[in-house]
Amino acid sequence: MISSIFSKTKPINFIILMVFLFLFYGSVQFYFFDQGISDLNLGSNLLIIITLLFSVFIVDFIIKRNKLTGTNAFGILYFTLLFVVFPETLKDGDAIFSNFFLLLAIRRLLSIKSLKDIKFKIFDAGLWICVSSIFNEWSILYILLVFAAIYIYEPKNIRNWLVMLSVGFCFMSLLYAILILTDNTEFLKSHYDFTIRFEILDPSNWWSSLKLSVYVIINVVLAFWTFLRLNKGGVGKVVVMRLIALYFVIGLLVNLLVSSTVTNAVVFTFFPSVIFIVNYLESLKKPKVLELLLIASIVVPLVVYFAKL
Repeated sequence: MISSIFSKTKPINFIILMVFLFLFYGSVQFYFFDQGISDLNLGSNLLIIITLLFSVFIVDFIIKRNKLTGTNAFGILYFTLLFVVFPETLKDGDAIFSNFFLLLAIRRLLSIKSLKDIKFKIFDAGLWICVSSIFNEWSILYILLVFAAIYIYEPKNIRNWLVMLSVGFCFMSLLYAILILTDNTEFLKSHYDFTIRFEILDPSNWWSSLKLSVYVIINVVLAFWTFLRLNKGGVGKVVVMRLIALYFVIGLLVNLLVSSTVTNAVVFTFFPSVIFIVNYLESLKKPKVLELLLIASIVVPLVVYFAKL
């Protein structure tokens, strides 16, 4: 039943997920974080919800435009379910905003494979990543993804590499101008301090989170599975999946650097995780097995969440 609903991209799929995400966000704020109406900033929370909803649309657009999976709605389903697995992410509005701009960046980077307007796409992707860093300074590490894309698709054109200089100059000029107008020039020093909390790098802190550890292990296994399957297919998709895998690795690195709880910034890994999960599901030949996995993917996170409440 669930597989039949989400086997095709239909407006009803978006409606179901949007309504669920809206209600779940409210549930998390009121019950998981134990906040009252008076504690909530309705304006900022409304903006976060809108950003979440738009993120779902962007994820679906990226998947369909680049044919990262089949023509189904499993991608947006699992993107939504990952918020149920990690409800802590919904408390970090900055991470959600940052992730939104990173999605815009990866959208442009993946379109470089057409080898058209490469410099414009590099500029757009670099600029979106810089904007993302306003909300999370460590997300600037995704610039490595831009360099990787240049190296993969057109490394011999030196002008492609120089585009990033213009991105940095443009971003810093605009940001500094805005900060001067708002009399907040101290933002640059206070925000972009890139402080590393070395205790976070202690393996005991990382592995203390069983849920996150299982999440990482599952994604690593699924990533290997995906690459093994793609080796039998075209080279083009393998290259794209390498960028997706690097996206995931950088997300884990950022996640380690920004939070002592190692949970909030995990939202940066949701998009690549969805690609790995859906590619595995599409490899299943037995419809009953697929249906059981879909049911378990929905029921288990919800049961765990409500058990915590």
